[in-house]
Amino acid sequence: MSPRSPSTREACADRDRGDPLASVRGTFDLPQGVIYLDGNSLGPLPGITSQRLTEVIEQEWGQGLIGSWNGADWIGAPVRVGERIGRLVGAAPDQVVVADSTSVNLFKVLGAALALRPERVDIVIEAEDFPTDAYIAQGVTAFRGRGQVRVAPPGQAVEAIDTATAVVLLSHVNYRSGALHDLAGLTAAIHARGGLVCWDLSHSVGVVPVDLDGAGADFAVGCGYTFLNGGPGAPAFVYVAQRHLDAVAQPLSGWLGHAEPFAFSSVYVPVDGIGRFACGTPPILSLTALECGIDLALGVDMDAVRAKSLALTDLLIELVDARCGAHPLTVITPRERERRGSQVSLCHEHTYEVCQALISRGVIGDFRAPDILRLGVAPLYLRYVDVWDAVATLAEVLDTREWDDPRFRVRMTVTLA
Repeated sequence: MSPRSPSTREACADRDRGDPLASVRGTFDLPQGVIYLDGNSLGPLPGITSQRLTEVIEQEWGQGLIGSWNGADWIGAPVRVGERIGRLVGAAPDQVVVADSTSVNLFKVLGAALALRPERVDIVIEAEDFPTDAYIAQGVTAFRGRGQVRVAPPGQAVEAIDTATAVVLLSHVNYRSGALHDLAGLTAAIHARGGLVCWDLSHSVGVVPVDLDGAGADFAVGCGYTFLNGGPGAPAFVYVAQRHLDAVAQPLSGWLGHAEPFAFSSVYVPVDGIGRFACGTPPILSLTALECGIDLALGVDMDAVRAKSLALTDLLIELVDARCGAHPLTVITPRERERRGSQVSLCHEHTYEVCQALISRGVIGDFRAPDILRLGVAPLYLRYVDVWDAVATLAEVLDTREWDDPRFRVRMTVTLA
């Protein structure tokens, strides 16, 4: 059987039986009757997380109280968990720390990058990357009172670099389309034009192989709640290349980044190494949940994850073509494997309503304005039969115009639910 042939549902079930990652599905608490295609927004709950959080709450917090900052090494968690993430993103020790949110970490690294290039003042971003990246870049330049944010068309960031460009901020995987950038190639091209580069790995870490050190990247950030399965609002991470750490200064000089945080000096002196990119007190419960998700990801072969991701997205695209081709539904995710992350994005005039109709049937994807249905593919728990069933449901929703029910037009605050 060709790996690209949708064949039959029974053939998909055969592929599941031969899947080397099949056993990992059982390590998640997945609701019955749900096909979850939104792991690119919020990963599901790993089974171990509840038990581990109970231990931390009842024993480390409940019994150990404040002593657990030392006894349970709460104080070391940001760097300890950061080094685990480093193994997923190709970073040697002392280059990744878990702290704050992706947005806050972006502010830190953009400020640091601009300080490393004092003769340059501008930030280049690409249109259609995640909006908060643009917002934070705008906030950094406004705060500094100099420079500007220049927005390049998708795929043209390198061409936009000039002698005023200090740093280029790029998403490794575009949140809307699922398009995957060539991390190493673009990093080299940006460096050749004198710029630094910051990568947003939020939609690639844990599902796409990443080698920041090998690519010569300068900075990277990423969230913990998508493919790392760290839970809602999980803390984010920041990477700074070793070669920059001695010279770099980040603008949020909080007490946990101090060389002696418990000396309570009135003068800020940054700690050596990546710890200077910490800021405030770490959220131990959230960090614990994230650590569980990361350990799960570290227990599998990332090349196998990527191979299954590509096979699942191949299948999803081909099934949509075969089952939904009579409808005005467009696949906007690149069909070329090397240009695709781990999602398939579809456009339709009534995407929001289609998404709501799917959710009512237990197929959970998400909507992105103005007209995108995102179907996230998480290989650790998604099966080939899930893809088959999801597309069959999508075809029924379109064929019967079920999406045209007035109840599916009601817009909620969070537009995926």
